Amino acid sequence: MSLSSPFTQADPGSSLPPPLIGALLRVPFETVRDRMLAGLHERGFTDLVAAHLDVFQYPGPENQRPLQLATHTRMTKQALNYLLGQLEQLGYLVREPDHDDQRSKRIRLTRRGHAAAKAIREIVKDLETEWEQQLGPRKFAQLRRLLTQLYAIATPNDRP
Repeated sequence: MSLSSPFTQADPGSSLPPPLIGALLRVPFETVRDRMLAGLHERGFTDLVAAHLDVFQYPGPENQRPLQLATHTRMTKQALNYLLGQLEQLGYLVREPDHDDQRSKRIRLTRRGHAAAKAIREIVKDLETEWEQQLGPRKFAQLRRLLTQLYAIATPNDRP
């Protein structure tokens, strides 16, 4: 099986250069998101939509303040609060008073929210297993090491 595609090869007859790192990362990222949503729907979480996945992105919303989560997800507070309201109505989370700051709230996952978060991890682990089989264990381990290093470089110090 060839792992190359016309997308990753410079076409000698084209004026387009080969893709840069953003494009190369985008397709696997979109594959992960598509697989997460499909897998959630298969597991009975049919009320979740793609926008909700942003709230569940690593490390997840548990015990975060909405402002922290908005910053982490790069959403406006208004957009995030809209999604939190939807997820609260659907039974995935609650917003409770913050005991450290009475002006703020903390996000708590419900049993259903924890089940969805667990399902997401299982779905992504299954996809990782597929990719490891396709790339081979050594190459996949190298990919994971390099992405982990890149994650550390690209993550601001105030994020986990």
